Amino acid sequence: MDFLTILKAIILGIVEGLTEFAPVSSTGHMIIVDDMWLKSEEFLTKYVANTFKVVIQLGSILAVIVVFKDRFLDLLGLKRKKPEAGAPADTGRLKLSQVIVGLIPAGILGVLFEDFIDEHLFSTETVLIGLVIGAIFMIVADKVSSKKEPKVVSVDQITYRQAFSVGLIQCLSLWPGFSRSGSTISGGVMLGMSHRAAADFTFIMAVPIMFGASFLSLLKNWEYFTLEALPFFIAGFVAAFVFALISIRFFLKLINRIKLVPFAIYRIVLAAVIALVLYL
Repeated sequence: MDFLTILKAIILGIVEGLTEFAPVSSTGHMIIVDDMWLKSEEFLTKYVANTFKVVIQLGSILAVIVVFKDRFLDLLGLKRKKPEAGAPADTGRLKLSQVIVGLIPAGILGVLFEDFIDEHLFSTETVLIGLVIGAIFMIVADKVSSKKEPKVVSVDQITYRQAFSVGLIQCLSLWPGFSRSGSTISGGVMLGMSHRAAADFTFIMAVPIMFGASFLSLLKNWEYFTLEALPFFIAGFVAAFVFALISIRFFLKLINRIKLVPFAIYRIVLAAVIALVLYL
């Protein structure tokens, strides 16, 4: 496999890592960058290209596990996590069962409609729709949340009802371009969470649902892990991990301050630019 092919893997890994957990849609960016520029299916088979996208997603998942390692150890009962700064003294602890409750709606719909989504919704045109509608949803969420102080400032204050409600809203992200973090953070702040609490819950929920989807996809496409393709997979995985690690830490420091509107504006501008390129 030549250097140019490895470079394309690194570029796709960087795109995945930088966008997976920001509310801008990593799937949307991957489709746009690949379909309009890199065109991975021209130098890889369709199945190897799709498998690669799963592999680099695992790099992003690993980055979340590293950032939230104490939280995950706490959820599994392996280590008691210290209360978060700024959380009320009587705050409880986020439970694994609450995370599971949040995963149920999108998990069920994802399994039921996986083939339909893969066949009909993975295109630049559908991504443009998702980017714009998702941006409008984010702007509305910031508008609603600005009218009142958040009741939930720490992820440990989230109730089962809120967890399930955020899970329902996460179903919107099954449409490519809408964004998992964009939909769940927006839903969270509309339900009375701070932007940081909603972001933390979003990232924690992302690990099992992304890992589960990736694992199933890898099982179906295991035959495409050839020695020839291995350097391509490794380069993309490492790039995704490193840049996701940077992106997550940066995003969590900023989200309570800048909120969602700047990301929404970026999404609308991106959609407009892509539409101009495609249709003019």
